[in-house]
Amino acid sequence: MDIERQFQQYFGKDCLIAAAPGRVNLIGEHTDYNQGFVLPAAIDRHIYIGMAPNEAKKLNLVAPGFGENYSFELDHMHPVKGWPTYLLGMIYMIMPEKRLPHGMDILVSGDVPVGAGMSSSAALCSAFGLALNDFFQLGLSGMQIALQAQKTEHRFAGVQCGIMDPFASLHGKAGHLMKLDCRSLEFEYIPFEFPNIRIILVNSMVSHSLVSSEYNLRRQQCEEGVAILKKYEPAMHSLRDLQLQLLEDHKAELDDIVYKRCHFIVKENQRLLDGCDDLKNNDLDAFGKLMYASHEGLSKEYEVSCMESDFLVNEINKLNGVKGARQMGGGFGGCIITLVEKNEEEKFIRDIQKKYEMQFGKVPDCYVMNIGEGAHILKP
Repeated sequence: MDIERQFQQYFGKDCLIAAAPGRVNLIGEHTDYNQGFVLPAAIDRHIYIGMAPNEAKKLNLVAPGFGENYSFELDHMHPVKGWPTYLLGMIYMIMPEKRLPHGMDILVSGDVPVGAGMSSSAALCSAFGLALNDFFQLGLSGMQIALQAQKTEHRFAGVQCGIMDPFASLHGKAGHLMKLDCRSLEFEYIPFEFPNIRIILVNSMVSHSLVSSEYNLRRQQCEEGVAILKKYEPAMHSLRDLQLQLLEDHKAELDDIVYKRCHFIVKENQRLLDGCDDLKNNDLDAFGKLMYASHEGLSKEYEVSCMESDFLVNEINKLNGVKGARQMGGGFGGCIITLVEKNEEEKFIRDIQKKYEMQFGKVPDCYVMNIGEGAHILKP
């Protein structure tokens, strides 16, 4: 395989190889860190890690796709700029001594687009976590690796994200979505059995950065809403526990922005639960309407959309054969996830690329996604 050849080229030896997929999320955005529900699926695009020990007593990192290489001392386990911080973070989080016992050579490759909302960072953490777990025989479960990947995002990348992304990367199942309860971490595989439907991501080509203050600000605003409303419902620990009626009864006590954030999360959780029922009933039309409603909330209430994303969803809604569409991921750009009838796939891509180019002067990448398996060891 290509990464094996690359590793031989750079380091001249055999290696362990791990792969972890990116993810899509059909519905349920920004609900994970509010202890709500999400509905992700692993995709057939991956981050690959090649790894082997060295005698240099250093951590050597190479990413041919970026033309970058780094070298760190084994005690250098603290945040740095760029993608190496995720690897350093995973070592710190899951190794018993918070460091490697000896030097390692590591090569990173893959085809998960960076900044498109498919969670390349979670795939990187998941692949490396799995590789460390296998190489050092740590005995960790997929969920334990996912939780340490989340902590890595928090402490090494500065993003207060939820558990969804690494969970989806590590637990994916071909042909299935995963309804995850982000509080209990219980999950259910839900078949996505629509052979005549394609999942197509349309990239706005606007690169977002979850490290930006806006993402963490949304979390703070949600927590502010809980702090104010908790006096009326002492058992409330997060917006997962908030009932719409209680929110409306005390709307006047909330800042307008905090109210909008809370209202979106409450409604988004309900949309997800309703959407799972729709899928089980094979009612993709009803599910698609919930996707459009989700985007409207993301744009107007949670305010994490952008001009380009809103344009795409509006124009996609006018095209034939489309069941639903919405912005996916943290926001402020990235991809629009769409459900499109198979026989309209080529025309859909051609039409939306033309519309977007006329409006913004650039052609959006379109990715046809298949739902795949979660992270796994390719070569021990």
